[in-house]
Amino acid sequence: MMDRRQFIGTAGSASLFLLAGGFASCMNKKTFGEFVFLEAEQFENHGGWDLDQQTMDQMGSPYLLAHGLGIPVEDARTKIVFPSSGKYRVWVRTRDWVAPWNVPGAPGKFQVLVNDTPLQETFGTKGAEWNWHDGGVVEVDNEAKVSLHDLTGFEGRCDSILFCKDLDFTPTNELEALTKFRRNLLGLSDTPEDGGSFDFAVIGGGFAGTCSALSAARNGLKVALIQDRPVLGGNGSSEVRVWPEGKIQQEPYPHIGDIVEEIAPDLADPKYGSRNAVHGAAYNDARKLEVVGNEPLITLFLDERAIQVETKDENITGVIIQNTKTAVYTKIKAKFFADCTGDATIGYLAGADYEMSSSEVMGMSNLWNVLDVSNQEELLKCECKDKTALAMSCEIGEVEQPFPRCPWAIDLSDKPFPGRKNYKGQWGAEDPLGNLGGWFWESGFDKNPITDVEKIRDLNFRAMYGAWDALKNVDKLYPNYRLGWSAFIAGKRESRRLMGDVVLDGDDFVKQTQFSDPAFPCSWEIDLHHPHESFDEGLQGQEFISKATIGEGYKHYEYKGIYWAPYRTLYSRNINNLFMAGRNISVTRKGLGPVRVMRTCGMMGEIVGKAASVCVRHKTTPRGVYTTYLDNLKSLMQS
Repeated sequence: MMDRRQFIGTAGSASLFLLAGGFASCMNKKTFGEFVFLEAEQFENHGGWDLDQQTMDQMGSPYLLAHGLGIPVEDARTKIVFPSSGKYRVWVRTRDWVAPWNVPGAPGKFQVLVNDTPLQETFGTKGAEWNWHDGGVVEVDNEAKVSLHDLTGFEGRCDSILFCKDLDFTPTNELEALTKFRRNLLGLSDTPEDGGSFDFAVIGGGFAGTCSALSAARNGLKVALIQDRPVLGGNGSSEVRVWPEGKIQQEPYPHIGDIVEEIAPDLADPKYGSRNAVHGAAYNDARKLEVVGNEPLITLFLDERAIQVETKDENITGVIIQNTKTAVYTKIKAKFFADCTGDATIGYLAGADYEMSSSEVMGMSNLWNVLDVSNQEELLKCECKDKTALAMSCEIGEVEQPFPRCPWAIDLSDKPFPGRKNYKGQWGAEDPLGNLGGWFWESGFDKNPITDVEKIRDLNFRAMYGAWDALKNVDKLYPNYRLGWSAFIAGKRESRRLMGDVVLDGDDFVKQTQFSDPAFPCSWEIDLHHPHESFDEGLQGQEFISKATIGEGYKHYEYKGIYWAPYRTLYSRNINNLFMAGRNISVTRKGLGPVRVMRTCGMMGEIVGKAASVCVRHKTTPRGVYTTYLDNLKSLMQS
């Protein structure tokens, strides 16, 4: 079997023509087609670099990210074999991630080392968009070691590396041609492998998807659970660290929420009153994996991203998934599907009716926290990538933590922000440190949360680094503190919403509209976010602090007691075998406010799993559960 970490060989003219973007000029030259193509995510050892799959839909591939919070991360390393010794031009696909803001500096600098010798170019320094950076010419024998050597710890990123013996060859950035070329060079078939047939396929492994899969399996269905990260829990995992909220196990159906309770993390003892961004162990990723692993009817597909949907007669017949490490395609077939992706990816690809806000979008957060290295208890819990070196330094009394100036970050040297003296966010802690990195550090209000996800996340990074630069270097505070942890996976609040037979609005909560199919209890406020006017002066388009529609001045966003939302918000109105659970269900933007918290989303999943079992047992559709078998569903909700 081919080693998929690289592809070595002689390119045919068709492959080179694709990679060149179809420019005939390249074919007029004498082409030596010997090459090596490396995907960064397929390096043998990622070192301290993180695999980021969030922009696969835009790039066709994940990439490696040097997320070191200002401390260079350990090298990513691999070994390669060349088709022959000699000179090769090296191309590195990367970008200068701060270039879209036209600010000084290029913080994401890194080197590519060949046999421990850096190429003549420094990467991460050119191009606002992803591009092939010419790394110059290297002379090699038949084998070589290749490393990604981070220089800054400030979010350097690498997609792939191409060694080409034709020194005049220039690769393309056009997505379709590049994707075809990747797969050709990596020896990957476009024909998906057979992943099996199931009663029910759940795409998305957050609280909604995990609870949906467990509920369906415990009601006798053969289930596929597909998740594009290595852990379950989504926003409620150690990767994102938004604390699950929402009341569960409410009358008249007190068992709705039993599965949520089973997989939810234990209550943490928050330092500043908020459970967000606490230590990763508090989110108990292992519990979710263990509970799912103990269900014999669930087949779990981790590190698999849904990229394509097959349909027939307004039904989904299969979903194509791509492994985020090997890039192998697999087809999953099922009778029924649940879109628990948050972004409504499956429904969108299937042609389901959907809505999406075009402006005033609730933003995304990348939560973060800080660490006092002079505090031994905090140091022991440190999740820093350089923990060993840090601990050794502190043992000999070196606890001062300098931080470099960040001219490429948002300039907050003379601006207010939560955590600066006399400023705090909505419901922020009295301790200034308790205002850093919390839920209200949020951006992307004027951007597309799907196509702009990398830029929104990067804006959050620029806000974090700018704030810490201001506190450390302008205000001269916290000499022994450093950045302790930050999410690089964005915590989203809003994107596409799939339309069902009922589109629930916030006014339904206020007016207490009663439906015949109450299915899951809602207890969170009608909580929508917008830029906080106290912190957005001079930052139009770069706002990074939010304010919620809760409290004084927002009385018309309040509703009384527990509100039971209808089942008909949980299936597509025009794709016959598609359920949905999570923040992509059938609600208006105002209706999204009270349903989007994770324990509530998990209960949606429990209902969807039960309803799917009714569909299979009675050979009906999700709509048919409401029109014909609603009593059967209500009976299952009693247990």
